[in-house]
Amino acid sequence: MGINNKYLVLHKPTRYYIVTGGRGSGKSFSLNVLLCSLMREEGHVILFTRYTLRSASISIIPEFVEKIEYLNMVNEFHITKDEIVHKTSGSKILFRGIKTSSGNQVASLKSLQGVTTWVLDEAEELVEESIFDTIDLSVRQKGKQNRIIMMMNTTTKDHFIYNRFFEGKGVQEGSNISKGDTTYVHTTYLDNLENLSESYIQQLEDMKLRRPKKFKHQIMGGWLDKADGVVFENWKIGEFKNVGTSVFGQDFGFSVDPTTLVETSIDSKNKCIYLKLHYYKPNLTTTQIAELNNRIAKDSLIVADSAEPRLIAELSNKGNNVVPTIKGAGSVIYGISLLQDYDLIVHPDSLELIKELNNYCWLEKKSNTPIDNHNHVIDAIRYAVSYQLDNPNRGNYAIH
Repeated sequence: MGINNKYLVLHKPTRYYIVTGGRGSGKSFSLNVLLCSLMREEGHVILFTRYTLRSASISIIPEFVEKIEYLNMVNEFHITKDEIVHKTSGSKILFRGIKTSSGNQVASLKSLQGVTTWVLDEAEELVEESIFDTIDLSVRQKGKQNRIIMMMNTTTKDHFIYNRFFEGKGVQEGSNISKGDTTYVHTTYLDNLENLSESYIQQLEDMKLRRPKKFKHQIMGGWLDKADGVVFENWKIGEFKNVGTSVFGQDFGFSVDPTTLVETSIDSKNKCIYLKLHYYKPNLTTTQIAELNNRIAKDSLIVADSAEPRLIAELSNKGNNVVPTIKGAGSVIYGISLLQDYDLIVHPDSLELIKELNNYCWLEKKSNTPIDNHNHVIDAIRYAVSYQLDNPNRGNYAIH
């Protein structure tokens, strides 16, 4: 198996490299081989990250060992559970996760000394642009080319990478070009036919006929306007209208997950729910939440996540008019069904809500199971709307 010539541009002197492609395109193989070769040069510290990485020794390092064997370089490296070091040059790859069970370790990542190359693998999983910026700005080693390599499966077009590096730079998806400080590499299975079995190629050709949308996204690496299997398709962007009394919904987070506050106004006559996101912020203290709530939703009812009874009590003591939502078996699906029965009108400034609506999908649609992700604002909306609308199962739900 050889390296596709399209990947040789990773040696071009730009700062950013965006590697996209569909299944079977060979992008992981080619990039890992190039990284192993790069370590023969002195002075390289390569930070290889995924958003979630529980055990590099099980998930990633075996892939690199395979490439080292392919290159006949086995005796050149010292390998540990989370590092690969070239014995002669001293250059190394550090494998780290961005998100951990206790939060994120951005602070420790940005403090790593001498990083010359940052590889963000499965970059589609990182949706917080601020985290990207923090690590990006820490790659500033003098005397060596600094590289930020984003390797990803394409996702929806509301991802910051698409907005910033494609739409923002006027670059068409699927391009293989360098523009300004960014080099783009895009490959598909058609660039890797010599390494694929005939049966696998036939499988892809069958998908092209039977599932053209899936083929375009997963195999050809096309960007989606919205995720496949989204829960809500009954929404559009429009101005917020206050029909009667607004009720706010609130979901709590802290380190990685944000605390959110969203305003809802229900027009029962016309079956519309108007939605406006007021804030979406991690790392807020109780005092900061209370102050924001008092400034934005003074005297208005806030229906909040009942999993935090102490926090709700503290917010009440600080002047917030806040009550717990009602949870219980089936409450998530019931709340979703309520929202699906109305037209949802989303204020254009509610960017994080728009992103969630484009990415909140069914995990198992047959069993009505949604993913537990892209739902921090949507959960807050459920709390507020379920509290207001008639709920025949209200008495069966236990607050917890």
